[in-house]
Amino acid sequence: MKLEVVRPGFATTVQDLGRPGHAALGVGRSGAADRESFRLANRLVGNPAGAAALEVTLGGLVLRATGVTTLAVTGASCPLSKGGPNGPITLWPGEELALGTAVSGLRCYVAVRGGIDVPPVLGSRATDTLGKLGPPPVAAGMLLPIGPAPRAFPVVDLAPRAAWPAEPVLRVTPGPRRDWFTAPDELLSTVYTVSPDSDRVGIRLTGPALARARHDELPSEACVPGSLQVPPSGRPILFHADHPTTGGYPVIAVVEEADLDLAAQLRPGQTVRFRAAQDFPPAS
Repeated sequence: MKLEVVRPGFATTVQDLGRPGHAALGVGRSGAADRESFRLANRLVGNPAGAAALEVTLGGLVLRATGVTTLAVTGASCPLSKGGPNGPITLWPGEELALGTAVSGLRCYVAVRGGIDVPPVLGSRATDTLGKLGPPPVAAGMLLPIGPAPRAFPVVDLAPRAAWPAEPVLRVTPGPRRDWFTAPDELLSTVYTVSPDSDRVGIRLTGPALARARHDELPSEACVPGSLQVPPSGRPILFHADHPTTGGYPVIAVVEEADLDLAAQLRPGQTVRFRAAQDFPPAS
């Protein structure tokens, strides 16, 4: 069976849990930005947690079934043409499922029973938008292959979730270049705004600039998802699923892995704060 893409929405990609373990080759982890919502979508249709699904930015996706198909939609809150979020939805042959524009959160996840069965690259079906690995972004007219249905049946028919906070607070630990800033603790006392110039690579933040104490040349360094890099503008960039190396700019702090799912749902124009996940050493 296949799913026909009638309309791809604002931006839709195929994602799974990514391709970890290839950093030495310059290949990032990629995969679903909000991993908790992704896993829940798969659980609702009886798939293994890592089965490939669709990540939909802001909604707008329209799918048409070619056979009897079970799906689930999780993540950002958006109106659906059939069924509801966080529960299984059955489509009959020729029937469509349309996702409206998200009203809360940024990314929706659409899992289909059997998973999206595109060819894996380096062991993953994830689309890496920076490295250009995996399947291309979803486009109108695509027929997405569906894998064999798993033997297990869904054991949950509804999984309500709390609304996304209006002003999220992300926990951070000190970064390797914290001492490169004159007042690094200003990161914890500033309210930042999410820039429209944000994507799966990084979340750009606007607000007061962080002043540098050192202006040395810094070789490009490896980093992890959640790294808060500070470019010459002094305004942090939160590296996310498809992040690169640092590009020679210092990393002042790192967002806790457990808070990256929440970071993935930050919308342009939304405010965000950071707080220490542990006691920070005093600034030198």
